[in-house]
This record gives sequence, structure tokens and C-alpha cells, in this order.
Amino acid sequence: MRFTVPHHLPKAGPELLVALDVDGTLMSHLGDVTARVADAVAALAATGTHVVVATGRGVVATTPVLDALGLWQGYSVCSNGAMTLQLDPEAERGFEILEAVTFHPEATLRRLRRVLPDALFLVEDAHMGRLVSAPFPDGELHGDPRVVDFEELCQVSATRVTLRAPDLEAVHIHEALEQAGLHGVSYAVGWTAWLDVAPEGVTKASALERVREHLRVSPFATVAVGDGANDHEMFDWASWGVAMGQASDRTKAHANDVTGTVAEDGLAWVLEALLER
Repeated sequence: MRFTVPHHLPKAGPELLVALDVDGTLMSHLGDVTARVADAVAALAATGTHVVVATGRGVVATTPVLDALGLWQGYSVCSNGAMTLQLDPEAERGFEILEAVTFHPEATLRRLRRVLPDALFLVEDAHMGRLVSAPFPDGELHGDPRVVDFEELCQVSATRVTLRAPDLEAVHIHEALEQAGLHGVSYAVGWTAWLDVAPEGVTKASALERVREHLRVSPFATVAVGDGANDHEMFDWASWGVAMGQASDRTKAHANDVTGTVAEDGLAWVLEALLER
């Protein structure tokens, strides 16, 4: 499939900002980045285009993706917009935290536990600390988060709260949210029984807008590619939003175009079209 890139977008280069989701977009949910996708990302970055990884993942789980793609300069949006990194190969950790937005999670945690008492919880803070109520299923979390009592989770100044219910499906999370009545937060449900909660008004789009302003890129020179509910605001923000082929109909409705699935290297189709202009 060949895309017709909107005429108003600049050619690949420093005037263009391209925001990319990770899971289901840059890589499959098994964690694979294909050679075609990696090559397309590298080629686009080599033109000076501002390639910004924008993900629901926390910092600890995002940095290996940046390293694998060779993205060592620029910016990255993590934790659905609560954490924004300025990448710097000279920095001790390879980045500086440009912005961290936090909230007090106690009310959210208690409301969620009331409707899903057997769920697992993860809380991340602005210093990249990660605490869990119990171990998550193998392979679902990067690194080694610390297991603590639920009451300790409630006292953390959080950038993100994650709920995981391994024995349920996503539809059950939606039903539980109707009962929980969450207030003062933003949230998105994943493909599985996985819920991410962020500070109120914080989304990938809110963080990307600050990056765009900092880079002085035109609002009409922005592209976003993603596949999930946490990408809706990002699609609305972008001048050209492209949904992955496996995205839900609701997610596709927020986008301007639809590409192939992650299994078909759908992201590469988009990036190659930008490069060929």
C-alpha cells in the first residue's frame, strides 16, 4: 500500500515532528521491532525529522526501545504524557527529565480496589521508582519493581497508576470503571485487562504539544501513528493521524488514515511515504 501524504506537511526534515506509539505500532506486543521498521525510523531521524516516541510505558520500559532504535537525541514522552524526557547521550542516564506531572493516587487506588479487589497495582513516581502490590505476570514489566503494602502505594506522589487483572478481559475493566466513578484523573484501557491512570488533563497530546512548542514546529507539521485508546488525543492533536490496521473502530475514527497492521509493518508504510515525498 502506498500512502498519499497530505500536501500541507513539510518534507522529512527539521520542520517535521513525527510521534510514534510503541506497543502495537513500533513493535508487536511480543516486543519485536522488525528490520524494516527500524530502518525506516533510522532513515527518518537521519533527515533531521523530530522523531518522538510517545508511549504509555514508564521511563524504565521506554529507554530500551530508544536504545534499540538508535534514538539518542531529541525527546520522548512516557507514562502517557506524565513524563517528558530530553535525550542526551552525554547525560549520565542518557536523558534528563524535562517535565514530570504527578498526582496523589490514594482516592483512585481505593476506588479501583473496591470494584476489582483481586487486581494488581503498579505505581510509578517522578524519580522512576516503581512499586507494585504483588508481582505481575512474567514478562509484563521491565526491571524489578518493589513489592509493597497497598497502603504504601497510596502515599506515593505518582506519575502513573496501572491496574492489571490477569484473569479478566478489557471489557470487564470498562464495566468496573463505570462503577468506580474515577474523578480528577485521565485514564486509558489497553487491549488486555490493563488500565493506565495519569494526572488529570495529562495525555500524550498534552506533552507532545509542549515538545512541539519548544521545537517551534508548526502545528500543521505534526504526524502521529498509534493503535490504542491512549492515542485518541494524540490523533486529535496531530495534523495527520494514522491508526494501525489492528486498531479498534473507535480508535480509527480519531485518525485521518489507517495503515497496515503491526504484523504487516504498517508503521514502515507511513514512514517510507514521508521519506519518499
